[in-house]
Amino acid sequence: MPSALPDGEPVPDDGSLPASALPSPTTAVDGDPSGRFYDAYDAASRPLGFYLHVPYCATRCGYCDFNTYTATELVGSGGVLASRDNYADTLTDEVRLARKVLGDDPRPVRTVFVGGGTPTLLPAADLVRMLGAIRDEFGLADDAEVTTEANPESVDPAYLAELRAGGFNRISFGMQSARQHVLKVLDRTHTPGRPEACVAEARAAGFQHVNLDLIYGTPGESDDDWRASLDAALGAGPDHVSAYALIVEEGTQLARRIRRGEVPMTDDDVHADRYLIAEERLSAAGFDWYEVSNWATSDAGRCLHNELYWRGADWWGAGPGAHSHVGGVRWWNVKHPGAYAAALAGGRSPGAGREVLADEDRRVERILLELRLREGCPLSLLKPDGLAAARTALANGLLEADPFAEGRAVLTLRGRLLADGVVRDLVD
Repeated sequence: MPSALPDGEPVPDDGSLPASALPSPTTAVDGDPSGRFYDAYDAASRPLGFYLHVPYCATRCGYCDFNTYTATELVGSGGVLASRDNYADTLTDEVRLARKVLGDDPRPVRTVFVGGGTPTLLPAADLVRMLGAIRDEFGLADDAEVTTEANPESVDPAYLAELRAGGFNRISFGMQSARQHVLKVLDRTHTPGRPEACVAEARAAGFQHVNLDLIYGTPGESDDDWRASLDAALGAGPDHVSAYALIVEEGTQLARRIRRGEVPMTDDDVHADRYLIAEERLSAAGFDWYEVSNWATSDAGRCLHNELYWRGADWWGAGPGAHSHVGGVRWWNVKHPGAYAAALAGGRSPGAGREVLADEDRRVERILLELRLREGCPLSLLKPDGLAAARTALANGLLEADPFAEGRAVLTLRGRLLADGVVRDLVD
């Protein structure tokens, strides 16, 4: 089942935020036009994005603990309100709530990311209508990045063409692996070769930016299996690849299978080897890493929406269980689609809890997130003990020397393999 929500203070019924979190309606928005570099404390320069969560899946993958539901899991639990048939209308209600809460915010929306679940279980017209609600309420930046995730088996050329005509310009396909036996362990239902075909169909529909998601370290996967997956992904011609180490989450079917001894657990050394293989294959194909788990063929190919998360920008997460952040206030919605829909139908915010981040919290989060980026994090964020740890990391070959001399902590390849440990040392 999906993981539990954090604790927090109650969200007001109207969803209102402290005035300090909101930019002034008279403030000119003149931040970096790429949306990539800005002062996280300056509301006028922070980009605004939207995440739209679609919580439906045809089946539940054995490794997944996301807030998703199959049709059978919603039977008898508010199914009418939680129906896929009226979900676009329900989510549009939250977009309108966001407009009321953010008031006369002068910023057009810079990024929209539709995730899940499987967003493409909904008709393409519904996704376009959800995007249209954001355009109507807030306006979209002229060069807004608009992404949806997609299951390879849930789209066809006509569907992709309708998305593109409706304003989507980036798409992310869940490939995970090119090997059938690996997909079987993950409980993925698509057939090998279908994700690669989807890339060609997306290109034909006019999508300029296409991502393939890969997972390494699945029980039973060999180095050759992983190389084959990378080669298949690269052969398809995306301009972005995400490669994540499999994390076995408690409460998932995969965790239960490992506990029963049905499949082996993959150790950290294997994960490290697979990461090095990914870096070798991807860099040879013209991809550069820009975040520990993400590679792109150019700056334009980077996922700007995810960069908003990593750089502490503002985003509104609409949908069951979605998380939001505006001006140092973080909140999260109720998880169940029925409860989510009921709150909005009753004129209430679906927020389940929130927290107002102190300056120290925001400093630590900047280190945690920015250190994972190719540009790294400013050494000025570090306290004396953290700076001493950074010097030790530099001496141990975990941080690059030239950026360090210029005042930034940037991970080396070896540092990326040990990123979690480096971060812990720098925030202490």
